[in-house]
Amino acid sequence: MLQRKGARKGIDIPDDVVQLLQQGQLETVNLTEWLAVDHIVLLRNALDEFGLQRESDVFLSELNHLQEKKIMKMIPAIARAWLNLFEQQAQEERSRIFDAMASHLSDSIRCWAAYIIGVDPLLRVEQKLASIRPFAADSHFGVREIAWMAVREPISKQLVEALQLLNGWVQDQDANIRRFAIESTRPQGVWAKHIPELKEHPELALPLLEAVQSDPIKYVQDSVGNWLNDASKTKPEWVLQVCDAWLETSDTKETKRIVTRATRSLIKNQ
Repeated sequence: MLQRKGARKGIDIPDDVVQLLQQGQLETVNLTEWLAVDHIVLLRNALDEFGLQRESDVFLSELNHLQEKKIMKMIPAIARAWLNLFEQQAQEERSRIFDAMASHLSDSIRCWAAYIIGVDPLLRVEQKLASIRPFAADSHFGVREIAWMAVREPISKQLVEALQLLNGWVQDQDANIRRFAIESTRPQGVWAKHIPELKEHPELALPLLEAVQSDPIKYVQDSVGNWLNDASKTKPEWVLQVCDAWLETSDTKETKRIVTRATRSLIKNQ
């Protein structure tokens, strides 16, 4: 079961796999499984596991008012509900529960922990980035995606400080960390709110992009290309200038691949 490839359609996921996913006893292996997790069922089981049965009704009542049950609405809502619960607890108990979530076998529960960091109003962007780093480096694709989504709004609000902090991330040996720095600052990503300042002034993030203009890992290359493709929607001339400069100074297959991805919308619209 651990070596399964995963179903292509939700209805084809075996019942025993679904049950283990809902119990938090198994990681998802693809996007189909990740989207199929019922977070309310998983939450009930997690509350039991953490010894929080008494808080279950009050906790879940906060989620009953949620109009949209889609996963990208549910995860932030669950994170906020956890924060509300933490406010009523001693620091030691709060740390116990959060640490259990952050290291949990279930990738979905680790996603909750990542988003708790993102929505915590008491943390500055420096603290949020430091705390989100383990999730940015997580072995699971879903946790890594949620990690950058969780802190994207704080990054947008404290952009200059965030960009300075992320300068160190693009130098990291871990490709997941390098990719996070780029993905979290995309001007107008598909699954996230736009960052207006970077749409108008993409040059603010140029130091990040230049550090990975010839990254050896395709996972990072794709993110860099997508970043520039985002920027081409509002600043096409700037993107072309950057790409031309890169091709002159970095004659590698990696840079060429990034530039091809970066200019795909511009070529399509010609």
